[in-house]
Amino acid sequence: MSPPPLPGRRRPVPAVAAALLAAALAAVPSGPAHAFTGANHEAITRAALPWEPVTLTAMADARDGAINGNDHRPYFDVGPLHCDNADYLDSRDYPRTRDEATTELLACVRTSVARFRGAIRAADGLVDADGRVRADQSDLSSPCAWDGKPGRAKCAVLEQLGRGWHQIEDFYSHSNWVDRPAPGPTGLDNPPGLGRTDVAPFLDIRRHSAMEDAEWTREARARIPRDLTTGCYPDMDSTGLKPADCAGRVAHNRALNKDTAVSARSKTGDNFRHATAGATAEITRQWNDFEAGLLAAYPDHRRGAQMVCALVHDDPATACPPD
Repeated sequence: MSPPPLPGRRRPVPAVAAALLAAALAAVPSGPAHAFTGANHEAITRAALPWEPVTLTAMADARDGAINGNDHRPYFDVGPLHCDNADYLDSRDYPRTRDEATTELLACVRTSVARFRGAIRAADGLVDADGRVRADQSDLSSPCAWDGKPGRAKCAVLEQLGRGWHQIEDFYSHSNWVDRPAPGPTGLDNPPGLGRTDVAPFLDIRRHSAMEDAEWTREARARIPRDLTTGCYPDMDSTGLKPADCAGRVAHNRALNKDTAVSARSKTGDNFRHATAGATAEITRQWNDFEAGLLAAYPDHRRGAQMVCALVHDDPATACPPD
């Protein structure tokens, strides 16, 4: 599932750390700025989702929402859960290749694909075989735990989506997809910017989820621009290894992140606004695609439509009567 470490390039980490990474990448439910702040994740998510208030708060809350679950340990320390360490500069002496950077970015995408599939499966518990909403499984009168353990179906779906969407939001902050460099020469401290205004084509999570992993990986790899980079951050990468530091690499903290409006990269032009706008448009796409995925996966007795209704309403047992 993950590529082996490159010989002589990095040091191994303890088995427990590698096991944690493997579990996170498989999406098995069970300091310095490192991501959009919880408040920024909340603002982006609220702007993107047409949900009723209690459900939207369960997903978006800056501290306790599912969208911020990956910013709590141990998930905080896993690079692919934030699209970290896919750094690259088109320079002969840069310490990683374009292929290595792309592989790391695909590890981030893979976590979202796994979460999308998990959310589709978990949604089956929201309604019965005849399409009636199960009140006990869609109730949010008590908080969801976001601990990956079996529980109410609505909590399970929201957790899978939140943990899959977090890194997608982070991508727009942690990469140069939407931004521009500061005036002057580009390089380690001022990497090139792509200035893109479209959603990233390699984040087509619904499409990928319906494909064999090797197939969507090839397709997504071909859609990643050569000059795309995210930032190096000293957390575990997709091999289960942890960079000692980011010397000689495009650094998340110093050079690239737009996690807050006062980050160095945010201060150039409208980079921060473009990052939040890109992330908002992306989550709108992801929700629309998930809704379409439910309708396609559960057509009988309008079960998919009832699942969508149960997810967006605070009192779905009342708001979503069967036909």
